[in-house]
Amino acid sequence: MTVTTQGRRTRALVLGGLLALASAACPAADFDPRHGDVKALVDDVAGRGVDRDWLEQALTRAEFRQEVLDAMSGAAEHRLVWHEYRDIFLGEERIAQGAAFIETHGDAFARAEAEYGVPAEIIAAILGVETRYGEVTGDHRVLDSLSTLAFHHPRRGEFFRGELAAFLEIAFAQGMAPENLEGSYAGAMGYPQFIPTSYRAYAVDFDGDGRRNLWTDPVDAIGSIAHYLAEHRWAPGAPIYHEAKGPATPPGGIAFNEARPPRLTVSDLHDAGIVPRAELPADTRVMPLALELADGAIRYRLGRDNFYAITRYNHSYLYAMAVTELAEAIATARGQGPDWLTSIDTAPEERP
Repeated sequence: MTVTTQGRRTRALVLGGLLALASAACPAADFDPRHGDVKALVDDVAGRGVDRDWLEQALTRAEFRQEVLDAMSGAAEHRLVWHEYRDIFLGEERIAQGAAFIETHGDAFARAEAEYGVPAEIIAAILGVETRYGEVTGDHRVLDSLSTLAFHHPRRGEFFRGELAAFLEIAFAQGMAPENLEGSYAGAMGYPQFIPTSYRAYAVDFDGDGRRNLWTDPVDAIGSIAHYLAEHRWAPGAPIYHEAKGPATPPGGIAFNEARPPRLTVSDLHDAGIVPRAELPADTRVMPLALELADGAIRYRLGRDNFYAITRYNHSYLYAMAVTELAEAIATARGQGPDWLTSIDTAPEERP
């Protein structure tokens, strides 16, 4: 398999070493808005209409957090294989909560599906994986997390400076004190755990109260997730993946589990011994997935464009498959018939 467990763990160790070196160089970092890269960020955001004094005061309240840098190298997507990752999110309680959440907010889910074409169960599953339907939204101050990553991450500082700038713009526009807002260690926020640039680009006021509130408003979160997937080319009614069969050991020369647009054809994979369980046209483009089960066996699946759309939310095949299977389980718990499941193209009798 092109992507191996050992390879993922080695990369995580290397990144951990880089983060340790970065923190050693600045053990007591602060974020003085009058100097260096921090001043440059203030200049940039002030140029977009945010009050300079407000920005400077906000950044003087930011605190360096070593635990944020440490957490970046230990994310579950970097260190777990499929059956380990799946077990985190496919518990009976989370499934039942998802079905109940759809019942509670049925009108919003129905509107989101009608407007954006995204099934209620997919939206709910993303909320279930991200925050347990809004119960666990993070306990890190977003200001601290993003400031630490923006100015002290060894490789992705530029990316996180963009996120910090967007976060400050959002807080200013919504009249919120940035030091009071909490989220994940990577700066993801609210019910759907949008990073700030996604919040700015894709959040919608779905309940019509004049605010795009993903912090405490589940209706805005439901609409925003649907909008996000629609903007990333979710195709209503199209399959997410197909079951496949193949050799006991994934063949070499095939790039498995890459969160990239489907580019290999069914014919390409047939030549490597991987065949869809249901007949598909030979020119169908798919993303080959090789999922490691607890007994060491490999389950093959073929991701389609809608699977890729889910990976735009989190660039991990593990994440996208967990969302998909949780959505399937929620649909079953709600008594949904075969039409919905057929659109996902599952084979329930073969599930672990």
